[in-house]
Amino acid sequence: MQLLMLGDVVSQSGCDFLQKKLPAFKKFQGVDVCIANGENAAKGNGLTPAAAQQLFCAGVDLITTGNHAFRRKECYDFLDENEFVLRPYNFPAGAPGRGVAVLDCGRVRVAVINLMGTMFLDALDNPFTAAETALTASDGCRVIVVDFHAEATSEKLALGYFLDGKISVLAGTHTHVQTADERVLPGGTGYITDLGMCGVQNTVLGVKKEPVIEKFRTRMPVRFETEEGTDCAMEGCLFDIDETTGRCRDAQRVRVT
Repeated sequence: MQLLMLGDVVSQSGCDFLQKKLPAFKKFQGVDVCIANGENAAKGNGLTPAAAQQLFCAGVDLITTGNHAFRRKECYDFLDENEFVLRPYNFPAGAPGRGVAVLDCGRVRVAVINLMGTMFLDALDNPFTAAETALTASDGCRVIVVDFHAEATSEKLALGYFLDGKISVLAGTHTHVQTADERVLPGGTGYITDLGMCGVQNTVLGVKKEPVIEKFRTRMPVRFETEEGTDCAMEGCLFDIDETTGRCRDAQRVRVT
């Protein structure tokens, strides 16, 4: 099976660009399942039901999130109601939503786990321990996919090796910069440190350049704003997975402009 994972979708322009480019790309590549991180998909930040619906209409099958999962209160009920919009599994019990979902594709079922790192981010439950627990909720699926939303490359690599052979794919999100280390780990797990970003290119991680530069230059409080425009890219990774074993056969970076 062909699994496409897309990096953080940023603001309205990112959603619009996916609607324009994703359907044709899926058809051309024979994509069976598409997963996208949507925690920045709403204009400004966070995720709203409207932004999530636009991603689904564009061809995304399941939406993962991260540290901005709960930025928009209007999404709390939506997280509880829609089983195909995830928040990190290692948030405390009682948080809206769920961290594991199963996609039934007919000939194969795909378990998706959303985790968040703890280095330089919120002090959530240990993602390594949480990953082991989440695997028990994968409902016997051979194909298991993890979106690990984390800051530190070392934490992403370590979790990748920790889960190597136990899952089909671990893809990192959050930094918005696509890494050039896509590969299949020794145990058969597809891996990339960061999928990148879907949004306006001429920015600082999707944010207008000027306020970010001012913040770095002056160290004074500055209000960041996401950029809108047509100079967009869709970044991610395409994984070829053996449905009978759950092992990844190949990983290829994706960048569409």
